[in-house]
Amino acid sequence: MIDFIGRLFRFVALALVALIGLGMALIFTFSTIIAVAILFLVARLRGQRFSVQEYWTNRKAQRKPIFTKGNAASSERAHDSRTRENVTDVEARDIR
Repeated sequence: MIDFIGRLFRFVALALVALIGLGMALIFTFSTIIAVAILFLVARLRGQRFSVQEYWTNRKAQRKPIFTKGNAASSERAHDSRTRENVTDVEARDIR
């Protein structure tokens, strides 16, 4: 009987966590839909076209890239000497 009650509590806790997660996902989805609708209405009031893909591309172009090629700590002079043409692809095998 005690084993049954323990399993019941675990099931109820899991179901509660799943419902909370489902609620959070629904809130996120609806808030995203509302945000896109607001952006669409503002663009329509300004007399412009609105496309989510164009909006995302414009926002992405405005941001500074997080990752850059090469080591950020190295100097520009050292980075210029290591170009793609200087890289050699080598296949290594264990020789017994």
